[in-house]
Amino acid sequence: MRLVLAPAIWASVGLAASTGPIQLEDRQRASGIDFVLDNGTTPDKPIIDAVLGGVALLDFDNDRRLDVFFTNGARIPGLAKDDPRFWNRLYRSQGDGTFRDVTERAGVRGEGYSMGAAAADFDNDGWTDLYVTGVNRNILYRNQGDGTFADVTEAAGVSGAPAGKKLWSVGAAWLDYDRDGSLDLFVANYLDWSPEKNRVCGAAGKRLGCSPTDYDGLPNLLYRNEGGGRFREVSASTGIGAHVGRGMSVAVADADGDGLPDVFVANDQMRHFLFRNVGGRGFVETGVEAGVAYTEDGVPVAGMGADFRDLDQDGRPDIFVTALSGEPFPLYLNTAEGFFTEASHRAGLGFATVMMSGWGTGAYDLDNDGRKELFSANSHVSENIDFYGHHRYRQANAIFKGGEDGRFRNVTAGAGAAMQRARAHRGCAFGDLDNDGRIDVVVSVIGEPPEVLYNVTAGAGHWIELQLEGVKSNRDGIGATVKLTGESGRVQYNHATTAVGYASASDKRVHFGLGADRSVREIRIRWPSGIEQVLNDVPADQALEVRER
Repeated sequence: MRLVLAPAIWASVGLAASTGPIQLEDRQRASGIDFVLDNGTTPDKPIIDAVLGGVALLDFDNDRRLDVFFTNGARIPGLAKDDPRFWNRLYRSQGDGTFRDVTERAGVRGEGYSMGAAAADFDNDGWTDLYVTGVNRNILYRNQGDGTFADVTEAAGVSGAPAGKKLWSVGAAWLDYDRDGSLDLFVANYLDWSPEKNRVCGAAGKRLGCSPTDYDGLPNLLYRNEGGGRFREVSASTGIGAHVGRGMSVAVADADGDGLPDVFVANDQMRHFLFRNVGGRGFVETGVEAGVAYTEDGVPVAGMGADFRDLDQDGRPDIFVTALSGEPFPLYLNTAEGFFTEASHRAGLGFATVMMSGWGTGAYDLDNDGRKELFSANSHVSENIDFYGHHRYRQANAIFKGGEDGRFRNVTAGAGAAMQRARAHRGCAFGDLDNDGRIDVVVSVIGEPPEVLYNVTAGAGHWIELQLEGVKSNRDGIGATVKLTGESGRVQYNHATTAVGYASASDKRVHFGLGADRSVREIRIRWPSGIEQVLNDVPADQALEVRER
């Protein structure tokens, strides 16, 4: 075990038991991140122009500072990145709050119309790799450890185009479903669309993106890591490929406590999927039986982003999903052994979200008081929706503060000026950009620079961040579950994942807010290998590197 202390200036942050209001400050202008998400839209508003915008926070150069990657669109109808304005972009942290565009040197400007990003170390070499999804073209970039990435898609066999069929992929997640110590890859596919199949909806000059129900859905993909840089597509043999959906996001957690990762897929205007892992050999789709397929009224929603994380501190991961305006954002509470109850209204989220359209989302303790908040990156799907009734295209993001009573309260109005701006938000990623123990957020925006939201909450509580290093397990420790008991006796749960929100990847470190606790009585880690590791009497306010043993 190695301890890495945060800078001493931050050791005094959050000594008080109570915290001030959550505050986020947009520092994009000073950051050097000048990326603009370009959807290449045309007057006919093809459906692809609305659903892009993935973001990844990853430390690609191992300097203990998070870097930022953005996916980007392409020219329509050719779907070519034939202009630098369509390139995907990678920004390297300089350590002083600024970032430098290293896209060309890193070799990650991409091809085609890109959608999402999934980040993790798939080959266990200690360097974070990157998978980029898109329309007819997915790309696996292997981190070469020298500031550059190599496109190994074809050699690895993960192009997203089995048997020559072109697929539109949006979300993706790294997980070790068979617990062999190597990360496998789950890819959520959306619609059978092409420029030739494009449909046109709405009045001339006021076109709307057509409904996804106008197109056929697609089955998802699962790639098993065979080692040596090769993957084998096992969608059919594991049961994943038997289910056709309209997958937008993927979230992974152990729903039933059997030590195996299960997979939730948020589908657009059809029932959601919950793929229950059976012995590490295959999956059974149990969304309806488990209670996560529909709302409490028994109807599907336009599922966008999702996070699969324990929200009520009972040790069982719950599921939060963003949706389109007119649909409350579903909250599924895990009641026992992977069975859920829909609790949006009971938790105070029903009426609070019904007029929002959400994309990226994440469940994180933003004020370090020991309770997770819910963040939602908001905007309607259709650029011209303002012409049709009371819906609004540009919307402000939202924060819902978690309470001890299990209810969430909308605290957006007091969260700072950056949280009041109505924009065309899409993907978002979460992580500690300045290593001060407070979770920050980067949000992509169609047609504008992103929001680089630093958490400046005054009086935030104590904290601890765990960077896991697997030995028998995968190097990133993805899938490890953590039970933390503070000096006060407060118990919390979390797990290691980068698959968070909508088409995005968040920091792999596992974050806990500790409130007034200045130390942690016990940290109990259950690694994917099954090994349990216990740390005792750990001081708060530090980043802690933990190696599996």
